[in-house]
Amino acid sequence: MKRREFLLVSGSAVAATAMGACTRRRRLQGRVVSLHDPMAARVTRHEFPGAVWLVAQGDDVAVDAVGVTAIGGSAPMRRDTIFRIASMTKAVTASAVMMLVEDGTLTLDAPAERWLPEIAHRCVLRRIEGPLTDTVPARRAITVRDLLSFTLGFGLLFDNALPIQRAIDENHLVNGPPVPMTPHGPDEWMKRFGTLPLMHQPGERWMYNTGSLLQGVLVRRASGKGFEAFVHERIIEPLGMRDTDFFVPEGKLDRFAGCGIFTDPQRGTKTRMDQDGAASAYATPPVFPSGAGGLVSTVDDYLAFARMLLKGGVHESRRLLRTESVREMTKDQLRPEQKAASSFFPGFFATRGWGYGMAIYTAPDAVSRVPGRYGWDGGFGTSWVNDPGRDLVAIVMTQSPDFLFSGGLEAFWRGVYAAVDE
Repeated sequence: MKRREFLLVSGSAVAATAMGACTRRRRLQGRVVSLHDPMAARVTRHEFPGAVWLVAQGDDVAVDAVGVTAIGGSAPMRRDTIFRIASMTKAVTASAVMMLVEDGTLTLDAPAERWLPEIAHRCVLRRIEGPLTDTVPARRAITVRDLLSFTLGFGLLFDNALPIQRAIDENHLVNGPPVPMTPHGPDEWMKRFGTLPLMHQPGERWMYNTGSLLQGVLVRRASGKGFEAFVHERIIEPLGMRDTDFFVPEGKLDRFAGCGIFTDPQRGTKTRMDQDGAASAYATPPVFPSGAGGLVSTVDDYLAFARMLLKGGVHESRRLLRTESVREMTKDQLRPEQKAASSFFPGFFATRGWGYGMAIYTAPDAVSRVPGRYGWDGGFGTSWVNDPGRDLVAIVMTQSPDFLFSGGLEAFWRGVYAAVDE
């Protein structure tokens, strides 16, 4: 083939590839736009003031937004709006722990008391409703794996009248909603936590949240660095997550979404979980950087993290995690009896399991007939899913807790899958 003919053929091939990529992007954007009207209708009904969402397949990314950043406000939601991502922090924290496992600093089945001596020689309540003095010895030590899989025997409760919950509240350990934040630094927090008995025997059942709080302190102790410093060095900076941090600096407060309303389904009361702008609990560096719910982020920042997991731990040719570590994080870690003993939301484990920092969908459900996706939600009104079978990352961010429980979130995910699969 002559040089001129080669260049013509090569140029045509490149142009065709580029046109194909452009067509795929337009098709994806068109499908994502189909979610706009249903989400806008929810804004009109005052379910939340606004939202931003992102859907990515392969290298193609589509983003859309509706509404405004705050109740009664006029600033429109934008692609770079910063959100409190609450429990979507958990997957980031688990990644930090797995990095230390890869470094040889931590061992999954080692007793966590090597680094957290406050949890050595635990006592366990005989009855969850019993007095804190009515205990038996723990049958075994709490392992690093227990912290990651939430099987350490301590977690979120929904009954504020229980003696153990009263003790949690009196010690300001903040084992539930992330605001108000604990006033204690990590060492004082651990000292107070170590005075309490476990709720259940280690390994007996899955219990939400506390494992991530302990993971953050574990990273701090094992690495010899502040938890936030380690996360910045090993995750945030390598991934280019420019707007992700444990607080929103003053220069970015104009992009920080206001906090929506939480409606208590039992009491019927309405509360705002956090203040807006400079009055927010997230407007200053925290005393205790929470591995359970401390981060703020944007849809594009979280996409970088999610894609890294989807690609087996690699970001732009740089490996952050081993493929084996990602596989460990994103598989169901729970035995049937651990799920059966859990008292989380009714039916939660009918179609789900738990990996490290995220739910794993193990059976067909209302969103997808094909299991295999994983991800998690944030209590302020955010959610994320990776679906390896579809090469899919999808993220939605509001600041309305009601979005999670009103049917809005499930409707959103059904819309995403309908759009992607059409």
